[in-house]
Amino acid sequence: MNEFDFIKKIRRLTQERAAAPDLVRGIGDDAAVVKSFLGSDVVVSTDLLVEDVDFRRDTTYANLLGHKTLAVSLSDIAAMGARPRWALLSVGVPNDVWESEFLERFYAGFFQLARRYSVGLIGGDVSRTPDKIVIDSIVIGECLSEHEIYRSGAEPGDQIFVTGFLGDASAGLRLIERGARLHSLAKRQSASSAEQEDETPIEHLLLRQLQPEPRVGWGLFLGDQQLATAMIDISDGLSSDLNHLCTESNVGALINAASIPIDPVVRELSGRRALDPLMLALHGGEDFELLFTVKPENAGKLPNRVDGVQVTRIGEITDVASGVNIVEGFRSWILEPAGWEHFKG
Repeated sequence: MNEFDFIKKIRRLTQERAAAPDLVRGIGDDAAVVKSFLGSDVVVSTDLLVEDVDFRRDTTYANLLGHKTLAVSLSDIAAMGARPRWALLSVGVPNDVWESEFLERFYAGFFQLARRYSVGLIGGDVSRTPDKIVIDSIVIGECLSEHEIYRSGAEPGDQIFVTGFLGDASAGLRLIERGARLHSLAKRQSASSAEQEDETPIEHLLLRQLQPEPRVGWGLFLGDQQLATAMIDISDGLSSDLNHLCTESNVGALINAASIPIDPVVRELSGRRALDPLMLALHGGEDFELLFTVKPENAGKLPNRVDGVQVTRIGEITDVASGVNIVEGFRSWILEPAGWEHFKG
């Protein structure tokens, strides 16, 4: 089929789902149109995924890549305390990918995650590239006016929290680099939820890298309750993203290494492979957990879990003059940003 037939097919897939009342015009025109409601703000995020920079075709599956494409953008919306509503997806692929079933499976993974959060695909584009896949994902969210959570609201004395575990995705990437692969995807897709819980430790870490789960529930809770003073998602690594937050808020921070939540699976596998689990947690990116700050008097209002995902206090915001530091036992040092950079060196 040509690109226009493909667009028609994607349009049919969106039309097969119940039409949202606030969608005025979806796929098929020069732009999508959605209703704007008085008292709400629109939140927009975009992410670019480039083959051999952000992913490798031979180490993932098309449907997992479709899932991750949407997940990274949903994580940005969650970090603003907003509710994801709409998505636009543009994909550039070489001829060999176009002539395969790759895009079919890619969109299947994208739609599977979109259904979980009632996100509607309302537009995008498809084009040909010389030899690499290029993906542009845009997600539009909304929240009540002035309920957005920015990186710039932290103040000295605020408590620092993170959701979930840190370092899982980085450990998964290290395993991939050492040759580990998912070999049982077809079996996993046909398995029951209970059977999927029996995944091996290596499969667990590979999926944390290849199929991350955005913390949409935590983002909505913190936005609705207005508990977080500042928030960012951990896409580049705790060391880098904490420094981003502190820079925007003009504050410092003190992190307790012993408090950083590290998955027992990471500790076990790191010991076998001469990896440092703390370094994975500090500098490994793509966990897509949420890092946020809360005033001391509101810390007790946080639930232990949202959607089954835990939250952990890891430190405290300090004065900007103190810098960003980490303490481990009797030793302390400056926590320099050492996470992912596209143009490092």
